[in-house]
Amino acid sequence: MIAGLPLAMAAGALLGLGCVLLVARLLPPQVDLADALGRLTPSRHADLESTTGAASSGKERIGVWAIRVLPPGMWVRTPARELALLRISLAKFYGDKLTFAALGLVAPSLLGMFFNVLGIGLPIVVPAVASVGLAVVMFFIPNYNAIDDAKRARVEFARALGAYIDLVALERHNGSGVRQAMESAAQVSDSWVFRRLSEELGRSRWSGLPPWDALHALAEELGLPELEDFADIMRLSGEEGAAVYSNLRSRSAAMRTAMLNAEVTQANAVGERMTIPGSLLGVIFMALLVAPSLLRMFSGT
Repeated sequence: MIAGLPLAMAAGALLGLGCVLLVARLLPPQVDLADALGRLTPSRHADLESTTGAASSGKERIGVWAIRVLPPGMWVRTPARELALLRISLAKFYGDKLTFAALGLVAPSLLGMFFNVLGIGLPIVVPAVASVGLAVVMFFIPNYNAIDDAKRARVEFARALGAYIDLVALERHNGSGVRQAMESAAQVSDSWVFRRLSEELGRSRWSGLPPWDALHALAEELGLPELEDFADIMRLSGEEGAAVYSNLRSRSAAMRTAMLNAEVTQANAVGERMTIPGSLLGVIFMALLVAPSLLRMFSGT
């Protein structure tokens, strides 16, 4: 009975996976109109072809297969802005989700087999339910990782953008044109923020798009309100010829002040949490001092 239990567990896991795939295949697809129109555009086909050609890793190949075969509704929510900011392709992201879900589906069964080898018998229902639950939890781990990494990347982008705005203000103060000032300032550093800005400005030059419109579109795509404000200021300078040196310096100073206040608030919160162990230690010390007297009082000796 014990020898056949691992085989029964593996068969049950495969049967459950087959039923899930069959039900997902038979369900009527819920087509996302925006996604369907995006698939019909030439740019979407070009992106998919480039993704297929660049899918050198196993996870990316799994992601490409998932994009083509699986229904879009099964992903629940895709953090598109976060992935665009981190420059993670959809193929890699979907491959990570399926890989994590597969690990969560298999791990409890393997653990149950290990317990059976040790002589600790578990009901078949326990690893089956644990497999489904762990697979669902691990399916959303890439979402959490992308959101958390994007949050840190946005803070880094805002910090670098403050320095970039100061450089643009100095270039404009020295008499450079709007586009020249923005492009020259973006070439000062080789950090990923400055490289991203330089790439967008270079594409806008070749496409004939004004640089502030390119940065405005980038801000909407990545969810960066600070970059959107900077693009609006440069639009005034480019279209109306307004003097924006003082506005740019004020904007960069306001960004630094806001970041400093956020860091001070975070430091205060961490400091308050650090006082809790010290307070508990003081309470325990006082209890140790008072405990002998209380014991003698209640014992009557």
